Amino acid sequence: MVPTLLPFLIATELLNHTDLVQIFGRLFTKWMRPLFNVPGEASFAFLLGMISGYPVGAKIIASFYKQQICTKEEAERMLPFCNNSGPLFIIATVGTGFYLDAQIGFLLLFTHLLASLSVGILFGLFSRFRQKRSVQVIEEPLRKNRLEDLALGECILNSVQTILMIGGFLLLFSVILSVLEQSHFLAVFRDMLTPLFTFLHLPTELITSFINGLFELTTGLKGISNFFQKDMAINIVLSAFILGFGGFCVLLQVYGIISKEKLSIKPYFWGKLLQGLLAAFYTFLILQTTCLFQFKI
Repeated sequence: MVPTLLPFLIATELLNHTDLVQIFGRLFTKWMRPLFNVPGEASFAFLLGMISGYPVGAKIIASFYKQQICTKEEAERMLPFCNNSGPLFIIATVGTGFYLDAQIGFLLLFTHLLASLSVGILFGLFSRFRQKRSVQVIEEPLRKNRLEDLALGECILNSVQTILMIGGFLLLFSVILSVLEQSHFLAVFRDMLTPLFTFLHLPTELITSFINGLFELTTGLKGISNFFQKDMAINIVLSAFILGFGGFCVLLQVYGIISKEKLSIKPYFWGKLLQGLLAAFYTFLILQTTCLFQFKI
């Protein structure tokens, strides 16, 4: 985790204090405002969040709100579609590592990003219906994002603190899953989800791994991919949902980042839940309609 995520966090801290953010804002406002009803700077957050993975996008959005680049309502809407799982994790870890097939990784990445953009568009449409307001595009930010405003040492310190927070949550949820496994609580969750899986004609053997994924996505994805059956397409669809939702471990990581700026976690939760459902739906459609993949439902 540390070798891969720490450089991205440091680079994000540095880039966020350069004029690159304003350049992105000027270049992409004409697309971001009509499509997502957010400032053009959101394109920077989406790109960096997509490349780096959870929870880099949330960290950038919190920084934007602190710098008054976006409003509170815009920041809360930007969080779900700008904070995503990275291509390195989806293709290399999930596709090649878990499913032993990079093709599956590319499929999951495509539906993951498509669902993310869909959530952004839907949230943008909803915001327009909910409130009619005139949008003022700020040509110059209220604060100059100069690199000299933030020392390299401070960038590294902030990034290490974020890494420690992520590691702490991963350790916490590892303990929680172990306690659930050894207690009767996991059996209660299984009993609650069994009717749903039966109704959807899904293998009940996948319930435990699915529950694990709701708490911590890596553990759940590994368990889902390790359950071999004749029709692995079901596993792939469930993996798409877990990747889109992100799990409660990532949810708390995001909350730990945005709570300092008094941003609400509710839009993020509902947005990621919607993204998970859309990613699963898109994956299902592709597996049903294309001959590029050998899996059929």
